[in-house]
This record gives sequence, structure tokens and C-alpha cells, in this order.
Amino acid sequence: MLVQLVTSVLMASSANALVTATGTMGVTNPTAAVMGTPINQTSEARLLSLNSINDFCIFAPMLPNSVVGDTEEEQVAWCVQPRNNARVIPDGTIQSAALVKTPLYWQIHGYGDFTRLNIAAGDQGGELDPHGAKGTGNPVGGNVTCNATGADVSYEEWMNFMSYSMYCLRICIAEQGQYTAEQVCQHEIDLMGCQWVMPGNYTNNTFTECQADAALPPGWYPQPDGSISTFHQRYTGTNTAGGKTELWTIGVTVTPSAPYSTPSSSQCTTFSSVGNGIPTESLTAGAAFTWSGAIPDPNSLSSPTARASSQSAVVTTVTDANGQVRATISVAAANASQSGSRNSGASPAFAIAGASLVAVLAGIAAVAF
Repeated sequence: MLVQLVTSVLMASSANALVTATGTMGVTNPTAAVMGTPINQTSEARLLSLNSINDFCIFAPMLPNSVVGDTEEEQVAWCVQPRNNARVIPDGTIQSAALVKTPLYWQIHGYGDFTRLNIAAGDQGGELDPHGAKGTGNPVGGNVTCNATGADVSYEEWMNFMSYSMYCLRICIAEQGQYTAEQVCQHEIDLMGCQWVMPGNYTNNTFTECQADAALPPGWYPQPDGSISTFHQRYTGTNTAGGKTELWTIGVTVTPSAPYSTPSSSQCTTFSSVGNGIPTESLTAGAAFTWSGAIPDPNSLSSPTARASSQSAVVTTVTDANGQVRATISVAAANASQSGSRNSGASPAFAIAGASLVAVLAGIAAVAF
């Protein structure tokens, strides 16, 4: 009976409380979520947004070849689109994405090559959340927004797992009587990984956006007698007092192999990819420039080497790390049959499906940002 009650509550079309953040944005962040900010690949902004399958952000390290567990306090925001003063994720980095919209949370997860976002190859990763060991957040000053209500809203509880090849982000947008937002966005099971903590469709090379039922809080297992068995991650350590060292243990010794269930989904829309249409050659370390244009239709992004909006866009300036203008670049409509190759020449042209990017400054290919 309890399981049936839980299921019916979680399938409700709305929950009874919003769980909005009451604090201020971190000192590195804009005062509110904003689209179309200048690209700065050395940015230290730490504001994530989750709005659609083609408009979301994740945390990743500032410096190349970093281990997530060693850099959690100083991770920075990387966004698919130019927004929030954050760094921009190069097209082709995200290899799959599944966005699920539930009454209690929005969640996006999948695979990617996150060595391109400075995560060391082979690093199994770690968890980012608004708490952290010091209570100031991992990363410190990290914030999130979501437009689940139709407007950008800052939310208190969220979790983002990152490894060199997998990501998942859940933002808790509401709660109901039986579960708090903190329980649904549980942040103390950081060794279990995405598929255990945030179950869903993790099929690689697919891009879907679905409505879905909300999952039970991570680590919750309804029992036949109506009770709830709760899993706590196991920790061991030592404590020395009075010259005597003792071993302590918290948590349970038996780890469940899977979450209680993977919620069902419906009303799914499939896309061909995600991306921004910005030539990846321009998103080198230290690059800083402005890019104007509409968010590309994900179905117009046919492959990692052919990412562009069908609409025109303009890059007005490219500057180096010292703020010196190194080029003015324009994008104009062109034949969609063009390939994703890069042409040679003193003033190189980058051809991408649906647009032709022409670098005005001779020799820009040799400029080290």
C-alpha cells in the first residue's frame, strides 16, 4: 500500500512547494542567469542553468588534466550555449543527452569526452553539490537555475556528477510531503555514480527530452511490510584519543547493486545532437570573444564536425588573454552542402553546415590565445 501511495504521489502533475534558493549568487557569477554573454574560456563563473536539451551547463575543472575529486571546490561552469559568463562547451564534447522533466526535479545525463573540459583521462570523477565538506558548496559559490516554471529560478538543492566520460545533473524544483528536496537531491552518496543515484536512459549517441515520473530519493528501498530501507554509503576511519587509536565505521556493509527503480517516461522528443554552432577551432584555451545568434535547432546539428545554426550569427571580436583584439570575424548564410572541413590559407575560412566562417585577420590560425 505504501509503495502504491509513493508512486501515485510522485506521478502527480505538480508538487506542493517550490524550493528556491534564498541566498545571493556566488562572487564569480552574474547576478542572474543570462543568455548571450561574451565567451571567455578562462572564466571562473560558477552558475549552471538547465533549460532544455540544448541549453544546459555542467561543472568541470579550470585547468587541463585535473582530477575532479581534487578540484571540487574550484570547478567552473561550462555551458552548451554562451551564457552566464561561463566557459562554452565545444561542439562534439557531449555524445549523448537525456533530459527528463519530473514534478520534483529536472535531470539531464549522458556521455561525453570531458577531457575536453579539463578532466584527466580515466578519472572516474566525483560529485558537485551546494554543500561540500565546509558547507560553502562544491564548487564554492556554485549556483543553479532552471526555467521549469517558465522563468529562470534559482534552486537550493542540486547535484552534478562528473567523470572523464559521463555526466549527470539534477536540480530539485519542488517537494511534497513525504520527501524533501534535500532527500531527492541526496548529496551523501557520492561514490555510487550517475546511474545509481540518478537513474534514467543512459544509451550513448542518443539525444532525448521526456516527461517522466520522479524517482524515489537515492538510497530508498520500500520493503514488503511497508517500511523504507535506507542505504547509507559506508565510510571507515580512525580516531585517536588518550593515546589509543580506534577504528570507526558508518553506513552499511552491503551495497545495493541498483536503484529501487528507473522511473517511466513519456512524451519523448528525439534530437540529432546538441551544440552551439561555434567552430571548435575558436574555443581554444584562453579564447575571449563575443558571439551573437539564436540557439541552434538541435536537429540541425548533424554531426560533431558539422555544427551550425540555420540562422546567421556574428562573432564581433576575438581577443587574447591580455585583452588585445586579434581578429574580427563574421558569419554569413551559405550553402548547407558545405562540409565541416577547415580550408588552408593566410586568412583561413572555416566551413560548417549552414554557415561559412571567414577570419578577417590574416594568420589567425597561428594566434596563440
